[in-house]
Amino acid sequence: MTDTGEQTEQRRRGLEMMSKVYGWEMSDGPGLHFAHTADQLFAEVWTREGLSIRDRRLILLGALAAGGHVDVAEIQAGAALGNGELTPEQLEEIALFLCYYVGWPVGTKMNMMFGQVIGKYRKSTQ
Repeated sequence: MTDTGEQTEQRRRGLEMMSKVYGWEMSDGPGLHFAHTADQLFAEVWTREGLSIRDRRLILLGALAAGGHVDVAEIQAGAALGNGELTPEQLEEIALFLCYYVGWPVGTKMNMMFGQVIGKYRKSTQ
């Protein structure tokens, strides 16, 4: 935001990309953390050429699993299903693959979480 309360072009791009990535309309938020998230991460990084949103999401799911951030990965998995970037079967395959790279306990947590996300997704699409 500018001093006059107007939204900058960078913020608009960031909010647009956030909405695209998460699959719901993202409105502007308060604070420095939100500003950096919208203006830098989404307006500048997620919009770069070279990787698709799906590519970035796959990398992010792997990074989140490696850090044990299953709770945050749940948001990404739900968005990937909702946006048609990944299928339920692909999420299950990702969980199995991750077991070998981030360890069986975390991969199993990812698999269980993916199962819950898939269940919610299937229920919402009936």
